[in-house]
Amino acid sequence: MRIAFYAPFKPLDHPTPSGDQMIGRGIFASLRNQGHQVSIISKLRCRWIYWNPSHILQALLEIKRITHRLQREPVDCWVTYHCYYKAPDIIGPTVTKKLSLPYIIFQGSYATKFRRQFRTMPGFILNKKALLQADLHISDRYHNLVNLQRIVPPHRLTYIKPGIEPKNFCFDQPSRQKMHKQWQTNKLPVILTAAMFRADVKSKGIAWVIKCCGRLRKQGFPFQLVIAGDGPQKNYLQQLARQHLPDNVIFTGALKRDQMYTIYSGADIFAFPGFRESLGMVFLEAQSCGLPVVACDNGGIPEVVVHGKSGLLSPITDKDAFTANIKTLLKNQKLRRQMGQYAARHIRKHHDKNINFVGMGSRIQDVVPQTPLQRSSP
Repeated sequence: MRIAFYAPFKPLDHPTPSGDQMIGRGIFASLRNQGHQVSIISKLRCRWIYWNPSHILQALLEIKRITHRLQREPVDCWVTYHCYYKAPDIIGPTVTKKLSLPYIIFQGSYATKFRRQFRTMPGFILNKKALLQADLHISDRYHNLVNLQRIVPPHRLTYIKPGIEPKNFCFDQPSRQKMHKQWQTNKLPVILTAAMFRADVKSKGIAWVIKCCGRLRKQGFPFQLVIAGDGPQKNYLQQLARQHLPDNVIFTGALKRDQMYTIYSGADIFAFPGFRESLGMVFLEAQSCGLPVVACDNGGIPEVVVHGKSGLLSPITDKDAFTANIKTLLKNQKLRRQMGQYAARHIRKHHDKNINFVGMGSRIQDVVPQTPLQRSSP
């Protein structure tokens, strides 16, 4: 198939990395690996576009440009990745309707609470229009599909388990030895947390971990806290760490994704609450490297972390329970190892994207009218 691919929230080559961007790149690469001709049709970013008149004008020009291009260079379908109220797809629905193209959305999100707020209402309306028009919705987040069922017929919904490439996230003993020497752990158990230090739930999650670990330190539990990431809230988080854990926090700075396995290998527990986390790639990566996870039971986290087997989940508002879960793993080295081993097996069995995403291409083909050219493609 010839596929036009568009990511309205963030272009796949955007310089600021994120888990959503990694998923988008994975989808794009997977479709290409399956033999399909996939091309980026636009890089226009639609984040809060409805409050930016100049960007709206740019979108109208993009619609005209893309329509003319696809009339000269036809495709079989259009795939939009990550469509929600904050970044609705305002290009795909118009172009595909004009050209009678199948319109597919991967990772569409629907939440009625945003129609009641003045700032988000335009995005809710535009997003709902796109969601209703889509011939097929594919998602690796089950809770998104549950919400979509309120407005989309079941036959247009397909769930694919989220995944990573486990071979890129494996426990590495030399890295563990290197990290422990670098961090000067003195054989203390290492609690790792990681996120971008943005002024949102990411930094709030890091702050939550610092405060919970501060409680455990006051109770006399020995450990080393390692925090990976960087961003605008760095000074605030460092100050908070000095306040709660003056001598037992290491900030590694930002690491490239292909180097994250080194710090996962150096840790014993991965702790991050994941407030309103739609998924969180770090939970997959940490488990793949053999780390038990401590997180909150919300969003897409329960889809990838098996409570009581690969990690411990607690209610999103219960800081005491979150702290107690870290304590449980700190006190029991055997349990840490058992959960970590289960976590690594679980990721390889259920969350290998090279296996899970194979069905994506065939599911898209189901909604694409068959032509002689398409029947000869993979």
